[in-house]
Amino acid sequence: MTPRLMHNFLKFRYFLLVLFILSCGETPKKKNQDNEAPPTEAPNETVRANDEKVILFFGNSLTAGYGLDTEQAFPALIQKRLDSLGFDYSAINSGLSGETTSAGLNRLNWVLDQRVDVFVLELGANDGLRGIPLEETRENLQKIIDLVHMKNPETKIVLAGMQIPPNMGETYTSQFRKIFPDLAQRNKVALIPFLLEGVAGNPALNLEDGIHPTAEGHKIVMENVWEVLANIIPSS
Repeated sequence: MTPRLMHNFLKFRYFLLVLFILSCGETPKKKNQDNEAPPTEAPNETVRANDEKVILFFGNSLTAGYGLDTEQAFPALIQKRLDSLGFDYSAINSGLSGETTSAGLNRLNWVLDQRVDVFVLELGANDGLRGIPLEETRENLQKIIDLVHMKNPETKIVLAGMQIPPNMGETYTSQFRKIFPDLAQRNKVALIPFLLEGVAGNPALNLEDGIHPTAEGHKIVMENVWEVLANIIPSS
């Protein structure tokens, strides 16, 4: 092989070596991206402008807007109200259908990875419908409140009161209802007396299951939430 051919051959091998090194450097990154678990929440949970304050709605199917488009659920309606009044807030819907207080507590750390200025806690209804021991529900809600305050003592908390049908007996139903005002008083947090006030029990405002509000029902729920939230926002 002539010196010139040898020189070209070495250059070609060097070129192949560079391509190999570059491709090896990119492959692990691509592999990791392919193996990443998709987010379990809506994309807007982690996207917000740096100058916006965050109101995070943490709940179950009532918050998620079961059976409806997300834009029809009360957190999205709160966002529209905020925008119309010129408030620089981002309302984030972190509702997950079927969520109990125990399951909510388990995913809370991930949700609190972002800054939260106002935390609206809407959990407990599924506990009541399943007959979960009252003390367990109370303890889980207290742990959620404690963890929110631990992550950021400045976060304002709003607790959504809930009631259940008398299927579990009068004593259970009555004691369940008391959990929410008791926790609100104990922790000095704002309380929505009953999230579904004016909606629960009205067939015209609920889906066929009789539990989840229709789009019109969510408009009333939004007003129930706003009545309390409006007093929190200016000071947050």
